Amino acid sequence: MNIRKAELRDLSFLVEFTSEEAREAENAVKIPETLKRGIEVALCDRDVASYWVMTDENDIPIGSVSSIREWSDWNAGYYWWIQSMYLRPEYRGKGLMSELITCVESEMYREGGIELRLYVHKDNAVAKRAYEKSGFSLSDYQIMALGKEH
Repeated sequence: MNIRKAELRDLSFLVEFTSEEAREAENAVKIPETLKRGIEVALCDRDVASYWVMTDENDIPIGSVSSIREWSDWNAGYYWWIQSMYLRPEYRGKGLMSELITCVESEMYREGGIELRLYVHKDNAVAKRAYEKSGFSLSDYQIMALGKEH
């Protein structure tokens, strides 16, 4: 398997992966046109988000990961957040998720990032176990939200 920076040619795969991730994680249905618009903006502007794709031997995407950066005035640096991650079901359970995480973590350290973080749905026990196997632990913080979706 190979991991590379995502390109515009990967957009349809990233829309598919992000849609499936939302369905699996929250049983949520996302509008493909909105996903396409959001991902395309990020692919064209790294300040929005960064995407990587994992490909098979034929350069066909089988998974992806994206990250965003959050400035910390307390620590004068960026926290990096995994925003989305997806592997096709037939590739799961083979340690490939850890490779995607390592890819983001390596770039974070190269760029002087402080810490890699992620959020996971409170009921997604499978994802929680997978993230713990990759070295993540629970934070002292809980996410709270205010907005039209809540």
